[in-house]
Amino acid sequence: MSGRKWLWFVPMFFYVLFALWYTNLSGPLTQAEMDAFADQMERSGFEPSAIQRMRQFMEEDTGRQFLMVNVMDMAPTPRRVAGVPADESSDQMMGRYMEHMFPELLKRASHPIFLGRVVFDSMDIVGIEGAENWTSAVLMRYRSRRDLMDIASNPIFAGKHEFKLAALDKTIAFPVENQLYLSDPRLLLLLILFAIVSATDILVYGRRH
Repeated sequence: MSGRKWLWFVPMFFYVLFALWYTNLSGPLTQAEMDAFADQMERSGFEPSAIQRMRQFMEEDTGRQFLMVNVMDMAPTPRRVAGVPADESSDQMMGRYMEHMFPELLKRASHPIFLGRVVFDSMDIVGIEGAENWTSAVLMRYRSRRDLMDIASNPIFAGKHEFKLAALDKTIAFPVENQLYLSDPRLLLLLILFAIVSATDILVYGRRH
């Protein structure tokens, strides 16, 4: 294989590997998987209402990636959690939660795509009380509902989740399936690789013709 062909082949090979890992190729959750996740949540002590809500979430699985929209209002002083120093801040408490979440997310091709601090009170509220003040907003990308359930049904999650609850005054989190997602890493990486390889091709091999 010529050097020019290798120049194109190697980046595209690694891009395909990345795209295969980053994309859910297993389709929607199966009935057996849904039952297993529900059983695990029951053993972990989840409330029946929470299990029922998550089962409906699983039953409506399309197999596609989705984004979790999180709007959070951090507590000025976090609620106390056993074993945590009394002077720990809400940000530190949330950090304890994310210490568990980040590794679990990243190995499942799931990650934050947006994080921002609120700069002003809510400017448009309809039908919601107490929603004037928020601290931050986060968009979290999940490869599939299977990956979210893998994390949420793990018994370790139940213990770590109390750190998040202690750090917050209030929060709203809901999943959305994107219709327009221009910052998808698969698209960005493809464009970057194409630009780099094309420029290299022109610089190295274009001069020979």
